[in-house]
Parts: sequence; C-alpha cells; structure tokens
Amino acid sequence: MLDIAFAMAPPPDGAQPGGGGLLTLLPPMIIMFAIFYFILIRPQQKKQQEVRKMLDELKEGDTVVTLSGIHGTIKKLKEDIVMLQIAENVRIKINRSSIASRK
Repeated sequence: MLDIAFAMAPPPDGAQPGGGGLLTLLPPMIIMFAIFYFILIRPQQKKQQEVRKMLDELKEGDTVVTLSGIHGTIKKLKEDIVMLQIAENVRIKINRSSIASRK
C-alpha cells in the first residue's frame, strides 16, 4: 500500500514526470529506420530491379531456368506467357514471372 502512495506523490523539485519526451526517442528511431533501410529494404529493391530487367530482356532462343527448376529454351514470347521447350517436341506454357534465371 505504501508503494502506491509513493507512486502517486508529485515528483521532486525540478524533475519532470515522464522521464523525457518525444525528442529523446526521435534520434534512436531515425537510426533504427536507417539501419533497416540499408540492410533490408535497399538490397531487396536492387534485386527486384535486376530480376525485372532480366525478364524484360528475354528473347527467343534464350536458355532459362524456371522457379521450379525446369531447364528449357524459349521458343515463343508473348506479353506475359512464354512457350518453353524442355525436350524434343515437348513445349510448355509458363508465366514470364516464373523464370528465375537466364543461362
């Protein structure tokens, strides 16, 4: 019961309740955001740009690997659909976004 009384007592002379304010929390928050940006967000954006560029530069005859690991050669390209030849007389249609890399 005595603890509650001390907690409700006014602060000593010259002290402010709350122990600081928004200005004391702002610099650490800015530093944390900068660290997250340079470690997580920026590298991911660069990787997405590289993948988008690779997908835009695809052409017929390119050898590619899909996200599921299928290796093949591009036979036809449409806007979002790719005709991929994976064996002699075996062709499949896949989405352009399903291509992981170009060999």
